[in-house]
Amino acid sequence: MFETLTQAPGDKILALMGEFAADPRTDKIDLGVGVYKDENGVTPIMSAVRKAEERMLSGAKTKTYLGISGNKGFGAAVLDLVLGDAVARNRVRIAQAPGGTGSLWVLMQLVNRARPGATIWLSDPTWPNHQPIAENAGLKVASYPYFDAATRAVRFNEMLAALDALGRDDVVLLHGCCHNPTGANLTNAQWDAVAASLARTGALPLIDLAYLGFGDGLAEDAYGTRKVVESVPEALIAFSGSKNFGLYRERVGAAILVARDAASADIANSQMMNIIRASYSQPPDHGAEIIRVILEDKDLRAEWEAELDLTRARMIRLREKLAEAIRQRSNSKDFDFIGEHRGMFSLLGLPREAVDHLKVTNGVYMIGDSRINVAGIPEDRVGVLADALIAAIK
Repeated sequence: MFETLTQAPGDKILALMGEFAADPRTDKIDLGVGVYKDENGVTPIMSAVRKAEERMLSGAKTKTYLGISGNKGFGAAVLDLVLGDAVARNRVRIAQAPGGTGSLWVLMQLVNRARPGATIWLSDPTWPNHQPIAENAGLKVASYPYFDAATRAVRFNEMLAALDALGRDDVVLLHGCCHNPTGANLTNAQWDAVAASLARTGALPLIDLAYLGFGDGLAEDAYGTRKVVESVPEALIAFSGSKNFGLYRERVGAAILVARDAASADIANSQMMNIIRASYSQPPDHGAEIIRVILEDKDLRAEWEAELDLTRARMIRLREKLAEAIRQRSNSKDFDFIGEHRGMFSLLGLPREAVDHLKVTNGVYMIGDSRINVAGIPEDRVGVLADALIAAIK
């Protein structure tokens, strides 16, 4: 049977990880894979997470199944974290899923059941995995204007014009905060305009909320999501706890649906449960229970939020230091956008030959489109990185 298959394309990010690991240079710099790294180049376990795990291990009484929708306490806590009081809970349903990717998969499958072959609109550019997940779910894929490579800013007028032309059979995938790969984000006023457009056209928003708290703060980063869901009758949200809780390998996320009323929510949720049952059956508990314990405990939550604040502040500091170092060396403001953007990523706008040059000559690894993981910048070598970047584009 397998003789009918051809070699599938490899994942470029994972391949880059392999190249970096095999590079014997001791001064190499990894700006590729999207995980947070501390000043020692380590992806740390948050102290609140460690305390929650210790509490779980000492108090655990069973390893029985969770059920299709997953950890109920986790679901309730995540809804409070993401939505606040933006929408009545009787219109909302949530299912724990394996990571933000699993959440997107569940929700896109749900969309295809509701509107077989519907068109989902992705920002240009977007996270590379969005398109294959959508296509595997049976959806048609199109793109709306988002990032201006020349100005390194959001092409908001063009974006809004594209959204205004959509209709009830269209789905719009929005990055809730910390746009991946660009780091260029919507202002609150722009979110207001997007929400008003969706309310007018009836297009369904699907919000990918993978980096809550990595931009400007938990409440600040939730603004767009909350504004949209309070403005439209139906919405979908894919939440990830990988980044803001540092739980990458635990694969914990949540698929959230908002319906026009409780009866519609029950029907849509029954389909979502059916999708889950026929795929991974029910989710693992460990990561979800960690998040539940943290969010339900006042002291642990305060500790987690303080750690998240430090993580966010460090990424902003690295952004500003790199932008300043490039400005001082080049006498140009062309890379000031790095300090102005937010989140884990920035899209530098380098040609492919410059990206290759940096890898071969300087041991600086980044994705081929010149997306960098800001958290991978060694703080004591910002000047070295700035010199390498400037030399690569001369």
